[in-house]
Amino acid sequence: MSKSTARPSHWPLAAEARYLGPHQGNEPIDVTLVMRRRGDHPTPAAWPHRPASKREDFGAQWGADPADAEKLRSFAQSHGLTETGCELHRRVMHLRGTPQQLQQAFGVQLGSYQMGDAGPTMIGCHDKPALPSDISSSVIAVLGLDQRPVARPHFRRLAASASGVSYTPPQVGQFYAFPDGTDGTGQTVAILELGGGYTPADFTQYMQTLGITKVPTVDVVSVAGGTSQPGGDADGEVMLDVEVIGSLASGASIAVYFAPNTDQGFYEAISQAAHDATRHPSVISISWGGPEDSWSASSLAAMQSALADAVALGVTVTAASGDSGSTDGDTDGQPHVDFPASSPFVLACGGTKLTASGTSIKSETVWNEQASNEGATGGGVSASFALPAWQASSKVPAGTNGFVGRGVPDVAGDADPVTGYQVRVDGQNEVIGGTSAVAPLWAALIARCNQQLGQSLGDPHEALYTIGAAAFHDITSGNNGSFKAGKGWDACTGLGSPKGQALLTALAAMKTGSGTPTGTS
Repeated sequence: MSKSTARPSHWPLAAEARYLGPHQGNEPIDVTLVMRRRGDHPTPAAWPHRPASKREDFGAQWGADPADAEKLRSFAQSHGLTETGCELHRRVMHLRGTPQQLQQAFGVQLGSYQMGDAGPTMIGCHDKPALPSDISSSVIAVLGLDQRPVARPHFRRLAASASGVSYTPPQVGQFYAFPDGTDGTGQTVAILELGGGYTPADFTQYMQTLGITKVPTVDVVSVAGGTSQPGGDADGEVMLDVEVIGSLASGASIAVYFAPNTDQGFYEAISQAAHDATRHPSVISISWGGPEDSWSASSLAAMQSALADAVALGVTVTAASGDSGSTDGDTDGQPHVDFPASSPFVLACGGTKLTASGTSIKSETVWNEQASNEGATGGGVSASFALPAWQASSKVPAGTNGFVGRGVPDVAGDADPVTGYQVRVDGQNEVIGGTSAVAPLWAALIARCNQQLGQSLGDPHEALYTIGAAAFHDITSGNNGSFKAGKGWDACTGLGSPKGQALLTALAAMKTGSGTPTGTS
């Protein structure tokens, strides 16, 4: 495999944009109103329980109240806004209006922002949208007024000057003892992308090169105007995701949801994948994210509500924990975690450096190559989400200002580009690492477990933390900056990397009620 000389370009977030002045355009803008749900919050479908509601029944129990929608329609009409769609089961109402109409309706001032010195200009909004008191409680968030990017892809290409060893995804699956006799048949794995493009010819050739004759169907889904656009740097992310899942779960179907890199696009991608009654994904893999503190409170709440829908429907969500160590790329010198990996509804995936001898793991340590500018695994303590019950015995350290927060990550896998994955991108063979490889790795493993178990794993946290050491390679050496690896759970690699067959055996035992081996977490 050849090495790429290219490095991932800098991926600026909203805070890094330069304000140019008030927005001057008159082109209509589409916004998404995320509505509150009726009733109490749905309970995550934690293994081995089946989802409390099917997709077709979810709206009647947990969707938006029609009365709330009617109030919002009246509000929209009073401001000259056009309703372009409403899906009560997903709790969304889509409105369109001129910038002037939207500014008046939501009490904001839209601005023009430039990303970087010579980057594109886009609409931004620093103000928090305001709604009349009689409807404000009905709306979680107004998304789409700010079109600046909210997330980065968490992949790292191996530099041409770097030396290392690389593996195919099936080799990594072998190191981690992915269960024999499984290939994900009957499952659909959703992949969310906020940029880049998918090239079918590359995927087919890649699978043929690996000797895999059963090539999965890849369905490209457009979300909120997002499309597959090959030819950019983010193609490395897209093809890494598809090729890891395709080669490790060749019996599964794959659906790639392309959305704009905005709070609106990200929310819509999660929500549409979770509620997709055509493709029925059982796993969602996310390799994009941004520092927790870079999200507005309303955007964070909207995303959380979409993730809550997913796990309530029995969908497992995996997400990369970031590639910039314990700071997550922030420059204030303080520890930060990446969202959506930090959500308690998400299986957060950290990174290791894996060296093998034959078909076995020789050593596995925390991925930290920051000294050579090759990145490090994200991990730490959430400042937004409290410590979940299933992490209570994991000795998660105190977070910022002593906040007792959710620990990140939950699990890990090979991510160091120095021990990276052999993939094919835009007609070239490359070696790519990053926690972006670990989210699809775990998504493929879960799809294979789902196949054998005969039902979706759903929210995996309670089960995985109960099983503990029996199903994981405990990573005890290395650090990601502020945090060190140690026995049991740690804020670098979580519970560790998977022992696939042992994990499946333990999950099967929990399903039948025959008990399960447990270990320290």
